[in-house]
Amino acid sequence: MRLRAPSRISVKLLLFNVLLVFLPLAGVFSLHTLERQLLDLQERSMVQQGRLVAAALSSDDLTSDSSRRLIERLGGQSESRIRIVDAAEKVLADSASTPARPVATRGGDRYPREDPSSRNRVLYRIGAALWRPLESFLELVRSPPDAARSPASNDVTPRTAVRKALEGRYAAALQESAGQRSLTLYSVLPIRAAGGGPVIGAVVVSQSTSRILSALWLVRLHVFRVFVFSVIAAAILSLLVSATIARPLVRLRDEADDLLDHRGRLKRTFGGSHRSDEIGDLTRALEKLTARLERHLVFVESLPADVSHEFKNPLASIRSAAELLMQSGEEEEKEQLGATIEREVARLSRLLNGVREVSKIDAALDTEPAEPVDVRAVLREVVEETAGRARGRVRIDVSTPSRPVVVAASADRLSQAVRNVVDNAVSFTPDGGCVTVAAREQDAFALIRVDDEGSGIPPEHLARVFDRFFSFRPQDEQLRREHDGLGLAIARAIVEGYGGAIDATNRTQGGARFELRLPLVPP
Repeated sequence: MRLRAPSRISVKLLLFNVLLVFLPLAGVFSLHTLERQLLDLQERSMVQQGRLVAAALSSDDLTSDSSRRLIERLGGQSESRIRIVDAAEKVLADSASTPARPVATRGGDRYPREDPSSRNRVLYRIGAALWRPLESFLELVRSPPDAARSPASNDVTPRTAVRKALEGRYAAALQESAGQRSLTLYSVLPIRAAGGGPVIGAVVVSQSTSRILSALWLVRLHVFRVFVFSVIAAAILSLLVSATIARPLVRLRDEADDLLDHRGRLKRTFGGSHRSDEIGDLTRALEKLTARLERHLVFVESLPADVSHEFKNPLASIRSAAELLMQSGEEEEKEQLGATIEREVARLSRLLNGVREVSKIDAALDTEPAEPVDVRAVLREVVEETAGRARGRVRIDVSTPSRPVVVAASADRLSQAVRNVVDNAVSFTPDGGCVTVAAREQDAFALIRVDDEGSGIPPEHLARVFDRFFSFRPQDEQLRREHDGLGLAIARAIVEGYGGAIDATNRTQGGARFELRLPLVPP
């Protein structure tokens, strides 16, 4: 079994869905900015704590006892380590040596230990391995100003920062935490005597970035987990869409390729579909299209054979009459033969006109403009015209609703179809009989019904009454010769050309009934 390559639509859908799942990774690109903002917030918090301590100590003499009392009042509740130094850089008090220590310390600084649980997970390691090449590339193209603003570019040591603070300036420093991947931030603020006097000491506030680092590890793990689940969902969704969209379209394409033979003739039509979506609608539309095309091809291919068959009898009669006319010596016989020739020539002329009309209708229905037509006006016009030709031989009653019954058609073509059906009913109705013409709305169609009081249609001929050149009038040979069997065929061509249908049945009380259905124009 040969494996079929995936369709182009399936590949495009897969690429599109996978592209969408890369959106969660956009959050990873923002982690650098998030990290810098978190560091800025941490530094501001440390500066605020240092200002409060410096302000508290500026009103007293900066001594070891006053500094220690202030640190004890803080109670060791801060996650930052606070140290107070005098002008000689001597440490007067250190929060790391206070009794209350709710947070573990390491390396002399007070900070929570890093939580490596997120970083040690297999999923995180896989994501990190995939991310490192991209991160290296980003580091190469990252602008120098960004790198300059990074705390890692700060070369100031804590001791240097203390000296700057004792000179009356704010100073910050950054140092690696011992035994961890995190860093320790230092914010050093000068302590001035009351009233804005000279610098009498400095406050050193230090805090680890371990909390930020652990949070970033957890965010990265969550982002990559969402990315993995999104890729799996995108693959499943693409397979589902491929099975419900791409494969049916491929099947339609294969059916279209196999639709015609090597001579360009239809071999088959599109198969139907029970789907309720747009592809099902497309399949059913193609099925109707090919069915109509098949009927049209049958019509075109059978027309020459039907015309040839119908012309055969008149031509044979003309040839026989012409041969006898040349051999006949009696005037009366010559007149009869001449009348026969004239009658058959007239019949040929009617057949030619009928064939031309059928071909004209078949070609013109698609080009003639279809306008809103009120069926009531068409029926009144046709009934009045037909009653005038009948000259009182039969009565024609018409029944229409009070409101308009509007269809989209050519008024002349619709009148021609109704006229042919009414003429057929009049021709079968005996003298003194009645033909009933009625119109009404039924569902989304306009229903035109024509009833006669004739002998009805033999059951074996019900399916043939709309065929070209079919006319069943065994009781009257003269009428059979006068009717070429194209009137109802023309009516069917017109009605079906406008998306309608025409049917013939027998009435239970006698006579035939013809029903024309045409789609209503939406109000």
